[in-house]
Formats: sequence, C-alpha cells, structure tokens
Amino acid sequence: MAEIIVAPHAGFCFGVRRAIALAEKVSAEEGGKRIWSMGPLIHNPQEVQRLRGLGIEVMTSEEDAKEGDTVIIRSHGIPPQKERELLQKGLKLVDATCPYVKAVHQAVEKLVQEGYFVVLVGEKDHPEVIGTLGYLQEAGGTGVVVEKKEDLERLKNLERVGVVAQTTQSEQFFKEVVGELALWVKELKVINTICNATSERQEDVYELAGKVDVMIIVGGKNSGNTRRLYQISSSLNPRSYHIETAEELKPEWFVGAQRVGITAGASTPDWIIQQVKSKVQELLS
Repeated sequence: MAEIIVAPHAGFCFGVRRAIALAEKVSAEEGGKRIWSMGPLIHNPQEVQRLRGLGIEVMTSEEDAKEGDTVIIRSHGIPPQKERELLQKGLKLVDATCPYVKAVHQAVEKLVQEGYFVVLVGEKDHPEVIGTLGYLQEAGGTGVVVEKKEDLERLKNLERVGVVAQTTQSEQFFKEVVGELALWVKELKVINTICNATSERQEDVYELAGKVDVMIIVGGKNSGNTRRLYQISSSLNPRSYHIETAEELKPEWFVGAQRVGITAGASTPDWIIQQVKSKVQELLS
C-alpha cells in the first residue's frame, strides 16, 4: 500500500497565522465598513479569496481607499514613508507586518547607524524587500539588493559591509553570498535574518525529497518561499511538482509511486494541504 508523508512544518508560519488572525478580528469588529489589505495579505490566492468573502478587499490602487476606511498592512510590511502617507489620508491602519520582518528593518537600521554599506540578499521586486529598502532609506543608509551571484561584482573592494537577508531567502544562497563577500571586503558584519520557519521548511525538503518517489509542493505560484522549496526538491527529485490546489494533480505523476511526500509554503492554509492529501490518496488507490 502506498504511503503519503506530509512534512512536519508544512503550511502556515507564525507570521502568516498572525496576519490572518488579525484580518479575521478586523472583519468581525468592523463588519459593514470598508476594509482593505495593501496588496494580497499573504501570497496565496485561495486564502486571499476566502478573506474577500469576509469583506477584506485587496487594494489595487491607493485611490481605492477613502478617508475612514481600514487598511491592513500585510505580513511583508511597507516602507515607513508609505505608512505616513496612508495615515495622512485619514485611513485607519492595522499593522500585520510579521515580527521577523520587523527584525530585518531593525537590523538594517543598526547597520546604518554603525556605518556599514548594506547588502540585502533577496528578490528585488518582492514586497518585503521593497519595505526593507524603505527603512534603509529612512535611516539615511546606502546599500544594494543581491538577487544573484552576478550582483556581487560591483561590491568588490568595499571597506565595511553589513549583510541581512529577506526572511524567506534560501539558506544556501545566503551562505554563498556571505562567503564571496568575506573574500572581497575588508570588514564584514552578518546578521542572519532568515526566519526559522523558512529554515525548517527547507530542511524538511532536504530530508524528504530524496526518500520518496514523488514530491508535491503546495503553495501560491507568487510565493517566493514556496518556489524555493520547489527548487530544492527538484534538485533532489525530478518527480517534484509545484501546485496551488488539488485540482492541478495529474494521475500520470503517480504511476508506480509507493511513497509520496507533501510539503507546503509558509502561506499555504491547512485546508488546502488536506484537500491535496485527500486527492493524492484517491489517485494512489
């Protein structure tokens, strides 16, 4: 009989669970009033759709929200300048920024105060990175985002460099960047801001992917941490698949499979993971 193994840390992390709980609380308290999230509250389209059913709409333009409306700052955070602009418009803010993301902001401010040029290892267009760059600018610092190895070329021969990471960054890539910088700059200070939840989910995949016939990674296609789980899994097991919902599962993926592993990104709700597990059981029987 085929075996299905769900990774121990699959699904919601602390920060996402907190953001969802805050959104549900606002919905219950402000029922009937207009509530917005500044961009998708989390990177999971299905959960965002569920929240829409509770009256929480995604703000596509800042013109959407009018004075007196409530705006939820999502788990990725926003630049401080943007926060001030929203308050000046007479909007009520509910800050659902993940505490671990706030820690990155504080680390950047500390590095600037100590006179370091800041290197942020992350994705240039990711909302968390954009928010963090806002804090770098606010603190009067200078720095760059390193998304790939080639971005390091312009950093040779700098005197003092401080390094932080997007909370959902790949541990392996972070190590590579730090290793390269250690050879190039005179003084290097590293503050590891990769979230424990990210590390745990990546370690689960390293542990599980090579031991199963098929590996299923569940989560939003727009979720950076989920995409990284898929990249790790694919490097260890060619029969790895990234899906958002159970409907995307294909019977041919499981031909001859005796062991199937399932994991999910930090913004994937339990109800989707359960639906995927049930569908996999059905396809294996």
